[in-house]
Amino acid sequence: MQWWQMLHTEKVLAKYENQINVFSEFLEDLPDTDEPVWVLGECYNVKTEKTKLLSDVHSRLWFTYRKKFSPIGGTGPSSDTGWGCMLRCGQMILAQALVCSQLGRAWRWRAEGGQPEEYHRILHCFLDKKDSCYSVHQMAQMGVGEGKSVGEWYGPNTVAQVLKKLALFDDWNSLAVYVSMDNTVVIEDIKKQCRQASRGSRLRPRPSTMCPHSQSQSRSDWRPLLLVIPLRLGINHINPVYIQALKECFKIPQSCGVLGGKPNLAYYFIGFVGEELIYLDPHTTQSAVESEAGSGVDDQSYHCLRSPRRMKITNLDPSVALGFFCKSEDDFDSWCNLVQQIKRNLRMFELVENHPPHWPPFVPPTKPEVQTTGAEFIESSDKLFESEEEFEILNV
Repeated sequence: MQWWQMLHTEKVLAKYENQINVFSEFLEDLPDTDEPVWVLGECYNVKTEKTKLLSDVHSRLWFTYRKKFSPIGGTGPSSDTGWGCMLRCGQMILAQALVCSQLGRAWRWRAEGGQPEEYHRILHCFLDKKDSCYSVHQMAQMGVGEGKSVGEWYGPNTVAQVLKKLALFDDWNSLAVYVSMDNTVVIEDIKKQCRQASRGSRLRPRPSTMCPHSQSQSRSDWRPLLLVIPLRLGINHINPVYIQALKECFKIPQSCGVLGGKPNLAYYFIGFVGEELIYLDPHTTQSAVESEAGSGVDDQSYHCLRSPRRMKITNLDPSVALGFFCKSEDDFDSWCNLVQQIKRNLRMFELVENHPPHWPPFVPPTKPEVQTTGAEFIESSDKLFESEEEFEILNV
């Protein structure tokens, strides 16, 4: 279904959305159980630590459908209702990595305000406008290079590939996004990518660069890593043999969540309790938030303040993408050691030391050395627009 068809059904979706959300409220209360609740590597006792648990969940950045933003590409859709849920989930897993990188896993959001500057910088990167580096505008247009038309639904692997490309233009965070292939994580390739300094353009970007306040930082020996592992855990439904392995992923300290859901319904999974997965749901349409350059943003709508939603793990679509964040090389080495230790329960992917000889040579992705305005530099149909003028002509 194309975006113009999506717009035709948007009013119908919006009409029933509130009814669906109200019904879901009855399913949201956390269970009164002695079983531990795991959220992104942290363990909670719901009976004695419910406040801490909810504070953790509420602190995650929550990206949902939005409406009334500037048309994508100038003439495209002004809402992503009905088609952008996986893009929003991709934003959430990336935002979690950036929060861990800039603020730390222990950071907590306060509704009364007073957030650190780094938090506002991160949030600006995801606002619904073309000048934000991880906006739905950038993701949708970058997806064209992955064979997806604007307004087309994405799968976990496609959104991971889009994030990998967009991260090349984010000099402030300098995040390395590694997307595994063939269910195999190659340690040698990851270390090569993370030890490589990100390259700037031959010419300095103009002030309207992709992330507000973005500026060059000293190059370190290791770039923070978002490791994404796309997997197929069954044919039509998740194979029960993988259920325990999936749970183990949420216990790992480097856990950054899981992209997945049900057919054509994407969720951002952040943990589990018993046989249920805990997730943030992007299927709520909110109005786009306006923000002028240098001004603050009303961030209340970017945090889900209700109890976290849950679904039975057996209802999970088998197509998922695991996410892990490693801030340092020691952190990555620790992740590798932990995966090796629990390998008996983690049979979903292979972890190998060296690049497989039968694979093509690994070339770390780099930022193209061309003059850009940052946000308007996109890749489409395997072609790089090498000037702002060419982009604007082809985007009319």
